[in-house]
Amino acid sequence: MMSVGQLTKHRSLGLTDEQAVSMYKSMLLARKFDERVGLLQRSGKIPFHVSGIGQETGQVAAAYAFDKTRDYFLPYYRDYGFVLSLGMTTRELMLSSFAKAEDPNSGGRQMAGHFGCKRLRIVTSSSPVATQIPHAAGIAYAAKLKKENFVVFASFGEGSSNQGDFHEGCNFAGVHKLPVVFFCENNQYAISVPYSKQLGTAKVADRALGYGFPGVRVDGNDCLEVYRVVKEAWERAMRGEGPTLIEAMMYRLHPHSTSDNDLLYRTKEEIEQRWAQDGVPKYKDYLIDCGIWSEEQDQALSAQIKQEVIEAGQYADNAPYPDPHDTMRHIYAADGGRD
Repeated sequence: MMSVGQLTKHRSLGLTDEQAVSMYKSMLLARKFDERVGLLQRSGKIPFHVSGIGQETGQVAAAYAFDKTRDYFLPYYRDYGFVLSLGMTTRELMLSSFAKAEDPNSGGRQMAGHFGCKRLRIVTSSSPVATQIPHAAGIAYAAKLKKENFVVFASFGEGSSNQGDFHEGCNFAGVHKLPVVFFCENNQYAISVPYSKQLGTAKVADRALGYGFPGVRVDGNDCLEVYRVVKEAWERAMRGEGPTLIEAMMYRLHPHSTSDNDLLYRTKEEIEQRWAQDGVPKYKDYLIDCGIWSEEQDQALSAQIKQEVIEAGQYADNAPYPDPHDTMRHIYAADGGRD
């Protein structure tokens, strides 16, 4: 039984009932989209998929803590919940999965999950992990030099925190006190390598101390706690106090990708135990206990989302592929550099 204070936590954090429900809708949309793309891949419609199932709660909470009208975002390849919360659509993401010409991420050139959307200030990512971290520091440095008032977000898995790009980006951000939030989605596995074999320290968050800024660990399955921590980091950055490293503890419930057999390195029992900690149904129960959501509304929303992702998939399936002659567009300068 939750106390009165627990039942109004979203309000104490400055979230309206409508915003709290909207966060859940984004989580469920991300979950249903992810499930649908997995089915499409297994049926041979698309070649590859990297799942974010199990990480949506923290992703959505983080997105809602930012100013969607001016901040810049460098998400990583599992962040469907994050980019959907910013305003990307299931149709756009399906076009990416099918590698079609209308794909706003890359015009069908990048692998799925390599997000990029100019209208939403989502910066195009690269396949090598952690490269977005120094890019985020660079954008934040530009903001400081130009005296522009915005914050930069960069997310990554805990395996990426072992790459040189992570340390260089954090060091630069710490030296210059840059307005950037580093968001580590610790899903316990760097492909097949468990967290216990990745780091010599107990926490990824502890690494922030070496670069002169705060590091915070948070339960990534607790939507409102993630929102609180990220919002505080955002406010700190806006005050000119520099970066924050947030380590959101999660679990990757699906294999690393559709090319991965995860039962080679973990057990069914472990995965089943983690499903019981899934943050999406937990947050739904919170909303119902608050009296601002119901099972009937949930069933209607699920049916609506199911139809939406089916239609998005059908649209993307029937959309044209890129013209082979466009392969070199935006690669080399042409016509005086205007192309």
